[in-house]
Amino acid sequence: MKKAIVLWMGVLLALVLSGCQISSSERVKLRDLEFTVLSQEKMPEELLAMIEERKTEAFKLTYSDNENLYICVGYGEQPTGGYSIAVEELYLTENAIYVQTTLLGPQTGDKKGGTPSCPYIVIKTEHLDQTVICE
Repeated sequence: MKKAIVLWMGVLLALVLSGCQISSSERVKLRDLEFTVLSQEKMPEELLAMIEERKTEAFKLTYSDNENLYICVGYGEQPTGGYSIAVEELYLTENAIYVQTTLLGPQTGDKKGGTPSCPYIVIKTEHLDQTVICE
């Protein structure tokens, strides 16, 4: 009986000592970033050329002109047109910029036939020297 109590105390002590800790890698949002979604006409030509090379496959890329940061997310070739992309979050942390986008499918009636499309989004925001993490 005494061994069981000592064993139980040891297990309890181990659980207490290994309790949850706040990790230093925990992501803390400093602020949301203001942004603009760009049309092709407003994109830098060099960036547009980079997108054209990649757009049939899913891609994530960034581009900077030292004034602005452009974050591009492409979803590759889709069977029809009518897709759109929503920016769910764009924010700054101490170590990175986080962006989350969602591909939205065409309306139910738009799925019939049609030509394939390659939806992508270009987000223009302030120039920050941070790593961009797409989720």
